[in-house]
Amino acid sequence: MPELSAELPTAAQALLERFANRKAKVGVVGLGYVGLPLAVVFAEAGFNVVGVDLAEDRLEALKQGKSPIEDIPDARIRPLVESGRLSVDKSYQSLADVDSVSICVPTPLRKTGDPDLSFIVSAVKALRPVLHREMVIVLESTTYPGTTREVVQPELEEGGLRIGLDLFLAFSPERVDPGRTDWTTENTPKVIGGITPVCTEVAAGLYAQAVQTVVRVSSAEVAEMTKLLENTFRAVNIGLVNEMALMCDRLQIDVWEVIRAASSKPFGFMPFKPGPGLGGHCIPIDPLYLSWKLKSLKYNARFIELASEINTNMPRYVVARIQDALNDQAKSLKGARMLVLGVSYKPDVSDTRESPALDIIGLLREKGSEVTYYDPYVPALEDEAWALTSVPDLMTAVRQSDCVVIVTDHAVTDYAGVAEAASLVFDTRNATGMVGVRRSNVVVL
Repeated sequence: MPELSAELPTAAQALLERFANRKAKVGVVGLGYVGLPLAVVFAEAGFNVVGVDLAEDRLEALKQGKSPIEDIPDARIRPLVESGRLSVDKSYQSLADVDSVSICVPTPLRKTGDPDLSFIVSAVKALRPVLHREMVIVLESTTYPGTTREVVQPELEEGGLRIGLDLFLAFSPERVDPGRTDWTTENTPKVIGGITPVCTEVAAGLYAQAVQTVVRVSSAEVAEMTKLLENTFRAVNIGLVNEMALMCDRLQIDVWEVIRAASSKPFGFMPFKPGPGLGGHCIPIDPLYLSWKLKSLKYNARFIELASEINTNMPRYVVARIQDALNDQAKSLKGARMLVLGVSYKPDVSDTRESPALDIIGLLREKGSEVTYYDPYVPALEDEAWALTSVPDLMTAVRQSDCVVIVTDHAVTDYAGVAEAASLVFDTRNATGMVGVRRSNVVVL
């Protein structure tokens, strides 16, 4: 990493001093699962924080001291709002006197498979009228390497402020895993890479006041690539273990027993679990950002593309296995009463983004099945072609179904009871095996 010159620019020195004595005012754009925890952590560290979001219902809840996301309880929000330490607004003009802005907006993929940076571009354009000297901007939204330098920097310098001298710009990837209590915004190490070494130092000086560990890297591109490596690592290994599940099925071997046995090795092996497909805000999408970027350099990211193909096809494999299981009971998938158990993308949260349950429900409906679902965290669920509500009573629905499909293994569910009451269970998560259930009516992925 390049070394700093002995003398920091005056604007950098002024900012670092305000960060250290908590005199700085902090701005956060986007108050979702990334931005709100960050805003709360800064406010609890002693900073006055202004949060900007365009969602009226979210702003109204926060103004009343209520949290719109599960990971932050109302008890943390209320005292910060009542004391004035945390304020929220729809207008970017409220950021006119802040010393820092962290941008935490969505970066989805378009249907064509290329990155949609429109939220980032809109946020940066909206910031331009309130930019001033002695200010640091940190992009946290996941994106491809080069975005901070090639897309954000030119917009910020449009008004004449110079990055690295007057204004400071860095990238710091979000590492939020919704539902976790062991690793949170406070104690998860924060990677920071600036457009210049001074930018890195200024951004690190800000975040070091609120998070336990800051990891400086040599450039914004390194920080951007770090996030993509983390999630590509998971996507590729999940693709590998999903293919292992397909192979074990052909060989009539229990893949879960294989994983348990391999996990006994104390070195050189990290267990991943097969499942019905990838879900969530990061793993199904982030590796494709990298793949798209490399295509522009005439390089084919083969591991990423293959893993995506395997993971994307898992819902179809699940439905084919369900059809086979019903055939073994002399039943047809068409007209079968199917109960999908758990529809969020991971256990014990309400987030359904990219959940494989959406694909599985859609495929079952296409095959003519009558589909219902139960999820204590998701009262209503809809896709482009359908909308459903969670059944009110789980065990009644289990007894009335031809097949129960366990897609998300919430901890609150009595899987032994479900297996006993159901005529057929197809378990994509080995939730029944984890509680010791071994029954002839239970088929495990």
